[in-house]
Amino acid sequence: MPKTIFLLVIAAHLYAQSGELRLTVKDTTGAPLPATVQISSDSSNTRQTVQLPAEGRYSFRNLPFGFYRLHVEQASFNPSSALVEVRSALPKDYAVTLSIQPVATSMDIKDSETLVDPDRTSTTYYVGAQELKEHVASQAGRGLLDLIAMQPGWILEANGVLHPRESEYATQYIINGFPVQDNRSPAFAPNVEIDDVQAVKVYTSGIPAEFGQKVGGVIEITTDNNASPGFHGIAVAQGGSFDTVGGYLSAQYVTGKTTASLNAESFLTDRYLDPPVTANYTNHASNGSFTGTLERDLSDADRIRLSVSRRVTHLLVPNEFIQQTAGQREDRTSRETSGQISYQHVFSPAILGAIRGMVRDVTADLWSNPLSTPIAPRQTRGLREAYANTSIAGHHGHNEWKAGADFRYASLNEDFGFHITAYRVGGFRIFDRDTPADFSFRGHGLDREQSAYGQDLVRLGNLTLSLGLRFDHYSLLVDETAWSPRLGASWSIPSTSTVFHASYDRTFGTPAFENILVSASPQTRALNNAGLYLPVRPSHGNYYEAGFTQAFVKHLRLDASYFLRDIHNFHDDSLLENTGVSFPIAFKSARIRGVEVKLQAPRWGPFSGYISYTNQRGIAEFPIAGGLFLDDGSAALLAATDRFPITQDQRNTARAMVRYQIHPRVWTSWSASYNSGLPFESNGETLPFLISQYGAAVLNKINFERGRVNPSFSLDASLGIDLWRRERRVITWQADVLNMTDRLNIINFAGFLSGTALAPPRSFGARLRAEF
Repeated sequence: MPKTIFLLVIAAHLYAQSGELRLTVKDTTGAPLPATVQISSDSSNTRQTVQLPAEGRYSFRNLPFGFYRLHVEQASFNPSSALVEVRSALPKDYAVTLSIQPVATSMDIKDSETLVDPDRTSTTYYVGAQELKEHVASQAGRGLLDLIAMQPGWILEANGVLHPRESEYATQYIINGFPVQDNRSPAFAPNVEIDDVQAVKVYTSGIPAEFGQKVGGVIEITTDNNASPGFHGIAVAQGGSFDTVGGYLSAQYVTGKTTASLNAESFLTDRYLDPPVTANYTNHASNGSFTGTLERDLSDADRIRLSVSRRVTHLLVPNEFIQQTAGQREDRTSRETSGQISYQHVFSPAILGAIRGMVRDVTADLWSNPLSTPIAPRQTRGLREAYANTSIAGHHGHNEWKAGADFRYASLNEDFGFHITAYRVGGFRIFDRDTPADFSFRGHGLDREQSAYGQDLVRLGNLTLSLGLRFDHYSLLVDETAWSPRLGASWSIPSTSTVFHASYDRTFGTPAFENILVSASPQTRALNNAGLYLPVRPSHGNYYEAGFTQAFVKHLRLDASYFLRDIHNFHDDSLLENTGVSFPIAFKSARIRGVEVKLQAPRWGPFSGYISYTNQRGIAEFPIAGGLFLDDGSAALLAATDRFPITQDQRNTARAMVRYQIHPRVWTSWSASYNSGLPFESNGETLPFLISQYGAAVLNKINFERGRVNPSFSLDASLGIDLWRRERRVITWQADVLNMTDRLNIINFAGFLSGTALAPPRSFGARLRAEF
């Protein structure tokens, strides 16, 4: 597959559920003024400060819907504070007049007035710029994933795979308005660099109709920065345990109506994936990426944006003890090249139109040496994708509406094979005698997906209604269509700062594309069950949620919700031994229910932080579809009707974080996480054999009677110091300690559908960051 691509289609820069505030600052004579402007919202963890140029105009873009505190200052003038609402994709014009003389009617707007969004019809969590900037130096390539996993309802499985409300392969990223639906875990694709990210919005219910396919959880990412005119730069150098070193460079230039930026990042580490043993064998990785972006306002009504990026990761697959003794080495690479172009046009103060497009080329390779044990796999797979979208949004009376259509055309190529090097290891049979020693597959497939949607946000006093309908057509190995209604409602009580909400989402989830061709091939069917095979079809789900938001003492916000998910054709994956190669599967059905609670203090004097708890239970039902299984016993799964806990069924999860500003230039933060443990499925291995694979220390953390790994706990701490600061230029040093108690935490344990993975031991990191 070619390694480079060229932009083919035109598109727009219309971000989902976000708007734009066009600010003008002038004096009492009407003359424009330069000024310092801060816009903030405790509801969405937004806080931005810019220096307005001499013409006194600036556009704050990609603002999540809600209320904002707008504070404007200029020397020799009285400051101005106002409460501004952003509720439409249409740009909102707002003018501020600064006066030299005191104005008796001036208002002092508090941040507490932005603590609760009265129009939110579902539970939504935000990760703000400060939390992103001060993230703990976790495993290389995991910074963004770890922050998302701190949100209620989200857990991380082995090798950084995110699971929203216990769903597998159902996470969709919206990066600068463009959907990315393939697996973004470190083992599958190059990482999204956290230093590129300015804001993150995470939700698992109340999903707008414009989002489809992978909607178990949606992660909206904004990388564009609202920067003051002039040249800006960021340089980051970091290092830590496991010989980890990395760097990040960003340069942005804003002049007039044009913004240009270049970003580059790289790292080296000796702990990239989650190893199966404490010795952390063969776990080296390297990564490099760059992104270039150009955005220009052609007029007050027209904007165009272009972006290109390239990411490459090379890694080794970690060995367990037997594989290390045999001399196994397995290498993997992943590469991604993408291009985007977008255009938007304001037809009138009430109508905004947009078109946008993207092309991506994603490839992944795996190769093994002859000493690989018990199986030596090889793989080359690729995805070439073209995506286009057109949409129109408008405002009329009580309604904020949007309609559009999506088109996705993708080409898949898969070349996969293996050679069995040992049918028995340590006296234990790994593969059946009649399993062929060699297997080879090469295939090509065309993915064709089209969709159309309409949605409307209706505000009727204290009542807000979210109404949406989506149509999807999917054609790859199967051809299916679906209609998906999306409904939500909220009722606010301003006197008590209370919002009640409920939502219903009908979902149509397409299968993972990674290795889907080989899992459906005739050769694989013969391996599995002498030709018997059930295809992996799209899932159909009904998501229900009800909850409330309550503000306390002007500084605390409590979010609580109950959810229920009924899913037909529940998607999961099966792992080929400890190779990291997985194949899409589906169970007949699954039911997932749970409760999420989060108490948050966005800012309370020098303190900020949160504590959250999630209780959930997921039960799936056989038979199984898809996959690649190399034992005769798997045939029984095609006719089984048993019910069992799904592999992501973690019953209890707790998270906490507190940050304290010790001094204007010194801060510290502490975070803790608790996981009650995931289930595992026994393959019938004897205890001595398992010890020879993983070691006694790992086995001591497994509860074989309950069929679950033991609970895990981690305590992390950070200290940050501004070494030098002058106006907008600052140099910051940060030190981190992860898993301070050095507890051995097991993520997954060997089983029928998953491998073994260990969380990091106590480790250290340090980062030097310069902004100018």
